[in-house]
Amino acid sequence: MQQQVKRRLIHRLKIAEGQVRGVQKMITDGEYCIDIIAQTSAVRHALAALEDIILEEHLSKCVVDQIKSGDHKKAIKEILSVYYKKNKK
Repeated sequence: MQQQVKRRLIHRLKIAEGQVRGVQKMITDGEYCIDIIAQTSAVRHALAALEDIILEEHLSKCVVDQIKSGDHKKAIKEILSVYYKKNKK
């Protein structure tokens, strides 16, 4: 993984970490439920953005390498696995 991508991921994780701490504080302070739910939605969005960056990196590097080396079946299996996990609720 490229250094620039790692920096982007760490930045996103720090944002999500701050948001989770914010949710903890809101619960501790007895904040309004709807406000807490809004904040948890923001956490989910931050993590989804993180996943998108990782998936983009994987597709552009790992999958391309797998296909070039003739291991296209593994690439397809991994992509489908991630797809199903992301769409499972």
